[in-house]
Amino acid sequence: MKLITLALSCFLLSICNNLSAQFARFPVSGVIEFEKKVNMYAAIKKVINKDNETYYGPMLEQYKKTQPQFKILKSTLSFSKDKTYYSPIAETENTSAVFSWIPISRHINTVFNDLSMNTSSVQKNVFDEIFLVKDTTRSIKWKITNETREIAGYSCRRANAIIMDSVYVVAFYTDQIPVSSGPETFSGLPGMILGVALPHENITWFATSVTDKPLDKPLVPPAKGKVVDNKSFQTTLKSVMKDWGVNSQPFIRAFVL
Repeated sequence: MKLITLALSCFLLSICNNLSAQFARFPVSGVIEFEKKVNMYAAIKKVINKDNETYYGPMLEQYKKTQPQFKILKSTLSFSKDKTYYSPIAETENTSAVFSWIPISRHINTVFNDLSMNTSSVQKNVFDEIFLVKDTTRSIKWKITNETREIAGYSCRRANAIIMDSVYVVAFYTDQIPVSSGPETFSGLPGMILGVALPHENITWFATSVTDKPLDKPLVPPAKGKVVDNKSFQTTLKSVMKDWGVNSQPFIRAFVL
């Protein structure tokens, strides 16, 4: 009798699982909320060198006494079947505070992707100037793994890549949202990217919520800024910072990401 009861229980559980999978929603439009987390202690150390350590070293120690190790910035990603729009949420804290000028600690990009055309328009805030980088979407050679984790209620699979020749990227995507995009300029996986980590850059982006709903209005690209493509944008950065020496590298990295 116990064997019959056990077999019946297993059968009913199998039916429930199948029904759950059958009626699972696969949203093609909605809004995702993201949190960008920056390890400020590590980021500040990267701008300290032998030329400025007598000045910045004590400032870092004082910063550690008064400020949290991780800075959190929030953003949203609105998506439809073939378009996405990544938009930062304005910071509420004092952005003139010490070390707030470090680029990775700020919002830089507003990103529009047209997935059907494989094009992107990225509005970049660079110091006191705004650029509008129009080009094809970033091409990333992902290597998909078997590792999984849950993010914002979705089962996600891990993928790894190298961008900009040396920046190691870990991403987690879900095929339950069949839109090949993600936060910032990360895309190109068979589903929505809900988590990104750049371990050596001390930054992560992870979704905190996903709202499955029709969008109120069509997604359109940003229009403000000096229009350039990726190549000319990087050329401009290097030209502006040509006298900075090694000090330019953290800035160029942050602005190109």
